[in-house]
Amino acid sequence: MLETSARLLKLLSLLQAHKEWSGPELSERLGVSTRTIRNDVERLRSLGYPVHATPGVAGGYRLGAGAALPPLLLDDEEAVAVAVGLGRAAGGGVEGIEETSVRALAKLEQVLPSRLRRRVNALNTYTVQIPGQAPSVAPGMLTGIANAARDHERLRFDYTGHDGATTVRDVEPYRLVHRRGRWYLVGYDVGRGDWRTFRVDRLTPRVPSGPRFTPRELPGDGDMAAWVERGVNTAMWRHRATVLLHAPADRLSHLPPELEVEPVDERTCLLRLGGEDLAGMAVWVGFLDVDFEVLDPPELADVVLKLSERYRRAAGGSAGDAVSGR
Repeated sequence: MLETSARLLKLLSLLQAHKEWSGPELSERLGVSTRTIRNDVERLRSLGYPVHATPGVAGGYRLGAGAALPPLLLDDEEAVAVAVGLGRAAGGGVEGIEETSVRALAKLEQVLPSRLRRRVNALNTYTVQIPGQAPSVAPGMLTGIANAARDHERLRFDYTGHDGATTVRDVEPYRLVHRRGRWYLVGYDVGRGDWRTFRVDRLTPRVPSGPRFTPRELPGDGDMAAWVERGVNTAMWRHRATVLLHAPADRLSHLPPELEVEPVDERTCLLRLGGEDLAGMAVWVGFLDVDFEVLDPPELADVVLKLSERYRRAAGGSAGDAVSGR
């Protein structure tokens, strides 16, 4: 069993790390009774920490927002992670965060033990960061989106697309993804009835936000980084196509991650790909060495037909030459 002072520090650390804990959960974590937990909560309150309690079976304890930030309790690895993260944030990506990150890092380094300060300084000194050219995003925009995703509240915003046209969107927000200097919102577009990826720097929120929603199952097996990567890469292609392959999906596991392979049944799967040239796409699909059907677009099917006729003529000429002895 932890001594009282150590237990209070551990309790405070748990309250900082989780939105809400029930009394039995804290009791199990700290190895004490729920009565002791209540007494420790009162001690934290007497020290100025705003610990709120909700009565009832579904109730629990949570650390509220106070007039001043309470001291954070970090172990060695957490302290290094925060310091390194602040050092990276100083390189940009979020509007106005560079100077703030430097100030926060300076304060943190003052209280780091010398052994940890040497680790952080070595990593920051011998790591080269190339600043991105992507447009920055205001911190309030990111926190607003994150809070809406956490609270399951719809977002309404004006969105400017690649073509410069602006549309009004009603979206269920789920994840923020940071990719190569840009921030992306993954959400379910209610108006279009499908999942969409939005560049955060191109949206302007409308107030108030929409109603609460029931969370849906995430697309792409929940791997939002891979899902956004595929979506962004596909958006840059001049042509996009969907092809039915007469082969099981696991046979295509060697394909690049930006190509989306979706199982249909045990013998077939869908392949979604893109490219700058339809003829090149047709030839590439042929290299897969499986039977296939072009589902979309019709122009790709026409190119495949022309190629098949050309190959048939080539094979027929070779056969005729062999028979005649030429």
